[in-house]
Amino acid sequence: MRVGYGGGIPPNVGEGDRAAGADGVRENLDPTWLRGDPPWLDLFTVWLREAIEARIAEPNAMVLGTTDAAGRPSTRAVLCKGVGADGVVFYTGYDSDKGHDLAANPYAAVTFPWIALERQVHFRGPVEHVTMEETQEYWYMRPRGSQLSAYASQQSEPIGSRIELEERAAAAAAQFGGFDEGAEVPVPPSWGGFRLVPEVVEFWQGRANRLHNRVRLTRTDTRWEAVRLQP
Repeated sequence: MRVGYGGGIPPNVGEGDRAAGADGVRENLDPTWLRGDPPWLDLFTVWLREAIEARIAEPNAMVLGTTDAAGRPSTRAVLCKGVGADGVVFYTGYDSDKGHDLAANPYAAVTFPWIALERQVHFRGPVEHVTMEETQEYWYMRPRGSQLSAYASQQSEPIGSRIELEERAAAAAAQFGGFDEGAEVPVPPSWGGFRLVPEVVEFWQGRANRLHNRVRLTRTDTRWEAVRLQP
């Protein structure tokens, strides 16, 4: 179902940067906004900060798209746990559905859907494992309950009931001395991080009458190239 269509010709056609969008932001996204090394990082950082300041629910949530060995796509929401010049990082079980997909086809796409701000940022590129040191550093920053849940769960495998799942978590807590305190919970051997190394980065900004702004960066062998796309 499509909703919210405007009618007729946009009243602000030809006004360029003076035309306020549907979000009330007057400045139109432009390729000149993308600069630095890499040129997408500064603007992404600003938009993420503004999503946090706007109290967007789970501002670091992103939709991750993968394909299995037969080329069938799958998407799910995951939490981004790091963004830097070298890429976008998330953590999961390597034996999960997405882990199997990435083992078969180590290429993925992620989209940050800041819908309330009428903004999206999309990344595409090859995916690699982060180092064990990076995984351990992040693991020991996690709350103990999250560590125990990850240790207890055989991610994406069937289980008979919710009670059985809770019993597995309770057994893991007992093994390490309790939910609130106890022995250090080790990183599960089949759990860790992935890094998407961007080849394509696209910024999307909502505008009135669905005359949206899109700017895409594509990495070549020597540099990044930015172009404006029609909506």
